[in-house]
Amino acid sequence: MTEQIRPDRYTRRDEDEGERLDRQWNELLQELRLAQTGTQILFAFMLSIAFTNRFQDADTFTHDVFAGTLIATALAMGLFLAPVSFHRIVFQRRLRDRMIPIAGRMASGGMVFLVLAISGGLLLAIDVVTSRPVALVIVAVVLAWFIGFWYVLPAFVRRTSATAE
Repeated sequence: MTEQIRPDRYTRRDEDEGERLDRQWNELLQELRLAQTGTQILFAFMLSIAFTNRFQDADTFTHDVFAGTLIATALAMGLFLAPVSFHRIVFQRRLRDRMIPIAGRMASGGMVFLVLAISGGLLLAIDVVTSRPVALVIVAVVLAWFIGFWYVLPAFVRRTSATAE
């Protein structure tokens, strides 16, 4: 389902469609810069864990959580970098109106994998300092917190704002 853009939404800012697309692209790039940096640091950290002696002696559960977390981190990083590649391939083809919604979906997908990666990394760390059941409960609460603030609250604000217009 595509969102319908009403002309008055961008003319109120005294910008034409090209300027609106430029602004949206720049806003997306700013968001991606934040997300990419954190994800790349998490990915590097995750890669280093596999080569520690303590990790080599860990149980199957820990290895499975690690593998899932590493994969989620790689997928998040890939989706956060994908708009850059996309832009390079379609650069100067006058496709920004098609590129921005697709790049936005890539960024949203990256956020889903990032929240999974953060949860997995947290589970690996908390599992070391508490019992596994306590670690699972803590991670479930943190995951619910992320879902609430990253998805539920914005969806609520968007829905209530749409009905107010």
